Amino acid sequence: MIDITSHVVLVNEKDEATGTMEKMEAHQKAMLHRAFSVFLFNEAGEMLLQRRSMKKYHSGGLWTNACCSHPFPGEDNLVAAKRRTYEELGVEVELNEAFSFVYKAALDNGLTEHEFDHVFIGTCTSRLNPDSDEVADYAYLDMGYLKNHIERYPEKYTVWFKIAFPLLEEFMSNRAQ
Repeated sequence: MIDITSHVVLVNEKDEATGTMEKMEAHQKAMLHRAFSVFLFNEAGEMLLQRRSMKKYHSGGLWTNACCSHPFPGEDNLVAAKRRTYEELGVEVELNEAFSFVYKAALDNGLTEHEFDHVFIGTCTSRLNPDSDEVADYAYLDMGYLKNHIERYPEKYTVWFKIAFPLLEEFMSNRAQ
């Protein structure tokens, strides 16, 4: 019997499940797998960023979106996103799926992210209670400021965040029209 908490769902380019694999092995072999990214905003419209703990197995110390992870095999993406947001940030939030995208990128330690990433957005009005094993710091930032900061200091941000951020900007711009 496999430990589903250590496995990811392998998928094809249509997000159809093709099997499961141990998480580290999937990242070592650059296998396409299902993931999610959560973007949260406060009531002023500022985006919540977290700085990943140095204890993380990759991208430690880098700034990124509120939460990201992988659903367990058989777990609904929205349920997984809400679960993981609570585990990392200590808050329950309402989320809506915004869009999805596929990317492949080398990480800092020989691993590769190759993910079919489902993006969820929501508003956070609660006080955060982050898990220190996951989150080293957090901040709410204006998206315009953040865009400029990413352009000036790209090395401070996770690879997937730098890919997802402009897609999120486009989504939000289209939604506002």
